Amino acid sequence: MMATLHNIGLNEEIVESFVQKTGKEYLAWDNYRRFLQSWAMTSGVGRETFQTLMDSAKQKYDVQVKRQFTPAQMKELALSYQKTVRGIGIGIPDDPWLQLTAALEMVLNSWNTAKTRDYRSLMDVSDYWGTAVIIQAMVFGNLSHEAGSGVLFTAHPYRKVRRVALWGDYAPGDQGEDIVSGLVTAYPISVEQAEIDGRSKDFTLERLFPKIYQRLRDIARELVYEKHWNPQDIEFTFEGPEAADLYILQTRDMITIKKKESFSAFVDGPEMTKAILGKGIGVSGSALAGLAVFTMENIRRLRQEDPGASLILVRQDTVPEDIKEVSLADGLITARGGQTSHASVVALRLDKTCVVGCKNLKVYETEERCEISGHVIHFGDPISIDGRKGLFMRGRHPIKKEVHILPI
Repeated sequence: MMATLHNIGLNEEIVESFVQKTGKEYLAWDNYRRFLQSWAMTSGVGRETFQTLMDSAKQKYDVQVKRQFTPAQMKELALSYQKTVRGIGIGIPDDPWLQLTAALEMVLNSWNTAKTRDYRSLMDVSDYWGTAVIIQAMVFGNLSHEAGSGVLFTAHPYRKVRRVALWGDYAPGDQGEDIVSGLVTAYPISVEQAEIDGRSKDFTLERLFPKIYQRLRDIARELVYEKHWNPQDIEFTFEGPEAADLYILQTRDMITIKKKESFSAFVDGPEMTKAILGKGIGVSGSALAGLAVFTMENIRRLRQEDPGASLILVRQDTVPEDIKEVSLADGLITARGGQTSHASVVALRLDKTCVVGCKNLKVYETEERCEISGHVIHFGDPISIDGRKGLFMRGRHPIKKEVHILPI
């Protein structure tokens, strides 16, 4: 929930000098763009300001993902970010030392932002704990197409297991914030995960970056089998395809393990099959039928008009500012993000039904509608999601209760 600032120490002059010295033009301007965005968003600028610039550039150059920009196009995009930030009136020091000291203050101040206070209230965390600030040297998952970042679990996230089985999300050519923010389409870590999620095995970390995958598995086995740690949640970045290019950023105990599940399941039938609009990644919860909501105002209105209705929040992605909406809804479906993104972790902690990464979903939040598979869903329309199978359906469908004892 608190502020994170990336690539501190950059300014336009340093970027130009780095390009001349190394020839890594795309990397330099991409990092400068990320720096400007993280600083501005910490200063209160909404993510849509930058998403609009990104979308316009993609449309202009017919680019699907930002890795496809040429170095010159990335420079143009970074300078458009710079112009926008200056136009808003946000002053960023050019001096790297002043950037660092200002960034420290920004992180400390973020302890008392509204979203952080909301999170502490929901999670029963004391306001009096206070915070420290971690300063780390950057490693660059955006160094090339053979670099990347990810977050993984060392065990199946839905089962009470100690067997090491890598599970999570990664993206080539991206820094780690893209993964946890849910702002990119991520790929599965392992072939086993891809098979269960119904996704392509060809783009898994295990297939595309086997040496990175093997090193991560060796680390996971050492922590769990030899050091007897609990199953872990690990953030990592790799700057190339070799094992020596891997960096572990942090690790902590998993929070997603369950021994027994009592859950809801949709009653199979031809009507339900016809109603399926798309498929994402099932993160938490089970079968949920309810009404579509897009904004906080939507939620408040339906809570007054129909207090007993289940509400399903539909979003393109979620960021920390959305925690209040997520907490007040019963379910969540997003177009972007993965199993380890912010939306997934928060929904799981709050025991919400959640589906993320529904690729064909287009959400128009301000218009209170979304589109998928040729269908338009408006505020208040009946919809259903399945947090186990990742399904998104129009209409409400019959639900039955089931209890499973999941295998060790």
